[in-house]
Amino acid sequence: MSGLDLETKRKLREMGAVELLHAVEAQNESLSMSLRFNERMRMAVDEAHSAYTTGRVGGLVRRAKLRYPDADLRTLDFVEERGLDQTTLASLGSCGFIAQNHNVVFQGFTGSGKSYLGCALAKQACRHQIRTFYVRMPDLEEEWVQVQDKPLGASKFLKKYGSYTLLVIDEWLLDRPDGDFLRMLLELMERRYGTSSTVFCTQYPKKDWHQRLGSGVHADAIMDRIIHNTTWFETGTYNMREQLSSS
Repeated sequence: MSGLDLETKRKLREMGAVELLHAVEAQNESLSMSLRFNERMRMAVDEAHSAYTTGRVGGLVRRAKLRYPDADLRTLDFVEERGLDQTTLASLGSCGFIAQNHNVVFQGFTGSGKSYLGCALAKQACRHQIRTFYVRMPDLEEEWVQVQDKPLGASKFLKKYGSYTLLVIDEWLLDRPDGDFLRMLLELMERRYGTSSTVFCTQYPKKDWHQRLGSGVHADAIMDRIIHNTTWFETGTYNMREQLSSS
């Protein structure tokens, strides 16, 4: 089976079955010759599928633009010392909340690992082959300002950020949004409400959100589209930057 002719190899490449071709060529003839054809084919397909999935997940992680691409929920440091809710973390890691179009808020002091947790959850979503994107709120605002003078810029911007199955917004409410940006946030939350999931990483507790959103009708509307279907996760006061720096 491993001795494929050139024409067969060409057809496999043309069909985009490169992983299968590599798996077939890698089979050791002396070790697999005693196996039946269907067993050898199953082994080749399993190996090809694993390579395909790994490549696809890697592509999703790269396109997600994670701040911490190596973040991983499975290898968190000082979980007990930080007082992290391991049961909730395990539940979030299953990504079931995404299927339910629910949101997540990682809230805690500066340096407590909010951004890392957001990226780790985003990476877990990529492992489930879910289209994901990470953005800092200051960068989101800067991009919004830049698209204003472009044809259909605002429409394309909202379509882009409204379409991600999981969107991670880091440094949420670090600066108080106002004017056009505040109105854009309302439109974005409206588009994502009930159709996708958003992760917010912030140092501000829920009680401060309304004021930082301007305390007006836009604040009411944005809060209404977030707070009713959200898991709130406290990241505590343990300063991970200080801890990792000292180690």
